[in-house]
Amino acid sequence: MKRWLLENKACLKTTMGVAWPAVLESFFVALVGMVDSLMVSRLGTYAVAAVGLTTQPKFLGLALFIATNVALSAITARRKGQEDREGANRTVLSALIFVVLAGIVVSMVCVAFADPIIRLAGSKADTHDSAVAYFRIIMGCILFSIISLAINAAQRGSGNTKIAMRTNLTSNLVNVVGNFLLIEGRFGFPALGIEGAAIATVIGTVVACSMSIASIFRKDSFINVGYIIANKLKATIADTLALFKLASSVFIEQILLRAGFMSVAVMAANLGTQEYAAHQVGMNVMSLSFSFGDGMQVAAVTLIGQCLGRKDPDMAKKYGTICQRIGNLISVVLSVLYLVGGEAFFRAYFPKDEYAVSIGVQIMRVMVVIVLMQVAQVIYMGCLRGAGDVKFTTLASTISVTLIRPTVSYLCAYVLRMGVIGIWFGVVGDQVVRLILTNWRFRSGKWTKIEV
Repeated sequence: MKRWLLENKACLKTTMGVAWPAVLESFFVALVGMVDSLMVSRLGTYAVAAVGLTTQPKFLGLALFIATNVALSAITARRKGQEDREGANRTVLSALIFVVLAGIVVSMVCVAFADPIIRLAGSKADTHDSAVAYFRIIMGCILFSIISLAINAAQRGSGNTKIAMRTNLTSNLVNVVGNFLLIEGRFGFPALGIEGAAIATVIGTVVACSMSIASIFRKDSFINVGYIIANKLKATIADTLALFKLASSVFIEQILLRAGFMSVAVMAANLGTQEYAAHQVGMNVMSLSFSFGDGMQVAAVTLIGQCLGRKDPDMAKKYGTICQRIGNLISVVLSVLYLVGGEAFFRAYFPKDEYAVSIGVQIMRVMVVIVLMQVAQVIYMGCLRGAGDVKFTTLASTISVTLIRPTVSYLCAYVLRMGVIGIWFGVVGDQVVRLILTNWRFRSGKWTKIEV
């Protein structure tokens, strides 16, 4: 190990320079999401379940934009490696025009059909109205988030991971302060309950959007409005097609992912409000471990994309391996923390609900195993996406999330009558399959030969 560290010292330094802002950003986004849920939990178990019901419909609405951002980040990284600043900026311009127009349509549809969407997500009488109100506010103002995410994706691809970190940290700090003031009503502010939490989130995204837009006006930014204007750049058909070529596969992947996630979420919701609330808190914990893999994934997309842009596949493989080893170390630490602190964590959410806590303890025991696979497969996914190997990631996600997770979840939760813990065995099955498939693909090296 010591020899390996010495041989890869320079690459490790480069990797950590790109990775630490992304890891820190993802971690605090997940952490604030947990704090957000904790603050809402003061209203009761039903409130945690109500907010949780909106998660999968929200991400389904964002699927098109997540796909666009994955493609945008990969292409920007490749153009940066090719030293093609003009091509990168034209691609960003194409993406921004598209996400604004599509964002308006998605927002209107989600607001108009919020009631049936939330009912489809598995709401009950005690959670439906609150979930609908929360969903309408979030999706009605989602355009701010969409613009910020697109700009940050481009900045990450160019190697500037710090701007995304700053915008998200600031946004989430504003969100927490807003929650403190608006959920229960403090310092003269009205007590708006769940709607207050939604408004606080929107205020945070407005701040993030403003900061992201400001970042592309800086003269030292690779993605720069001044450069676009000075060179009279316009969105071209070729750049748009290159973007959509990658984005289309990721979009299909996202739709299939969300179909799988949604079906499992509905299964969990149908088990009861307490069960679903505990499940949702477990998902918040899972998002925390995902955040570390996601941060390393950002580094992998950026570094691999730039290496392949310079026609250096061997270095791309090396960076992928380094990101993976760092991720493995992180996952072991998280696994130990989950094993030791699981019960205390759930008691913070449900101080008066022993049943919910007992479910949470069982979930955390399963999570100890999940995290060891989760971080690894997320990083492998990032390596493949950074290379533009999105057709394989779509296939892998379809098999694991759309087929394996719902099937195993249903069999364990309903046929074997294991309840909500059966849902989590479905998650284990999903993670095992994704890790096997992505590990095999990464080791094959076929992803290094893909042109973007």
